[in-house]
Amino acid sequence: YHSSLGDKGWGCGYRNFQMLLSSLSQNAVYKDVLQDYASIPCIPKIQSMIEDAWKEGFDPQGASHFNGRLQGTKAWIGACEIYVLLTYLKLKCRILDFHRATGPGGTHPRLFEWVWNYFCPDREEGPRVVCTSKPPIYLQHQGHSRTIVGIEERKNRSFCLLIFDPGCPAKDMQKLLRQQIDGSDLRLLRRFVGSLKHKQYQLVTVEGVLSLEEKTVCRQASRIFTAEKIP
Repeated sequence: YHSSLGDKGWGCGYRNFQMLLSSLSQNAVYKDVLQDYASIPCIPKIQSMIEDAWKEGFDPQGASHFNGRLQGTKAWIGACEIYVLLTYLKLKCRILDFHRATGPGGTHPRLFEWVWNYFCPDREEGPRVVCTSKPPIYLQHQGHSRTIVGIEERKNRSFCLLIFDPGCPAKDMQKLLRQQIDGSDLRLLRRFVGSLKHKQYQLVTVEGVLSLEEKTVCRQASRIFTAEKIP
């Protein structure tokens, strides 16, 4: 799901939600709870869903910031709105705030290590390619958001994120669907430690399904929004 002419410059949060929802709706763990969203909603529908979550009592501070209204606007959304939306859909989520650099030159190696442990918690020597049922991760920084779909460990033991960027033209991404691709094609996806140098990054992860009681607890907790700070 990539930005189109109509949402270029402001629609990345919505496009990343569409990517995340597309993956979740095909995952056996989440399929039942998301059965009403087998057809991925358009941006106006997503805006309406966030407004419904606010009306239900989620994140009153965020609702106030947007005056309770997103439909018909070009308002940016970020990690908090993605968290609210997913929790409203009864999905168990976390927001992680990598609030300062943890490496030289303003880099964030701790973020890369966290993503590695998320996708490969018990990784020992084994197959070179591991397919996991873990959902993609929503990645937010100032001015833009993207979707982390995987991670590579290089020969020198450094990490490389595999990222879907809604700002990348569809025709370029479609090259990855060819039968034969090589390393140069993967440059579209690969992001090394040295290429993530924003001051702060936030991740939103999905880690299960909520019961109605758990959803109520999450709604009450969202009245004072806090993220898990790392480090």
